[in-house]
Amino acid sequence: MTAVVRYSRPAVVLHWLLALLIFVAFPLGLYMHELPLSPDKLKLYSYHKWIGITILLLASLRAAWRLTHTPPPLPDSIPGWQRRASQVVHGLLYLLIFAIPLSGWLMSSAKGFQTVWFGVLPLPDLIGKDKGVGEALAEAHEALNFTMLGLVVLHVGAALKHHFIERQPFLQRMGLGRKERA
Repeated sequence: MTAVVRYSRPAVVLHWLLALLIFVAFPLGLYMHELPLSPDKLKLYSYHKWIGITILLLASLRAAWRLTHTPPPLPDSIPGWQRRASQVVHGLLYLLIFAIPLSGWLMSSAKGFQTVWFGVLPLPDLIGKDKGVGEALAEAHEALNFTMLGLVVLHVGAALKHHFIERQPFLQRMGLGRKERA
């Protein structure tokens, strides 16, 4: 049996940390959006924005790591069309982990609500206050999030298919499961 070629430890940690934060931010965004205006809603919006800025910072680290460290190759048994699909999905996921927090920050700026990271570090508004722009950015932020949801479902589904149906060690590549011995 051949050894599983894994992603580097920093790539694995950043992958799962970003995944965790995204899996918290998305349902939090859905939940808080429907709440009536209250101190609790404002607190949840702050938490959501803190998570978004943290995602943006970690995404920057992950992209820098990815640009300087080649990921392990896909197994030779993966057909060419699936390799291309994987590249497209991964590229779009990288794009969205930047675009979604930036669209949220822009929206917050346009709506006149400054982002204060962890309640202590005020971040500059990216654009001036403009209600119409704020509403357009809210729609864009929502559309980007649901696009991310679809891509994450596709990404996870493909990994599970390769791992459980095709019996390829896809989950071990990203640090899950036992290490196989050569």
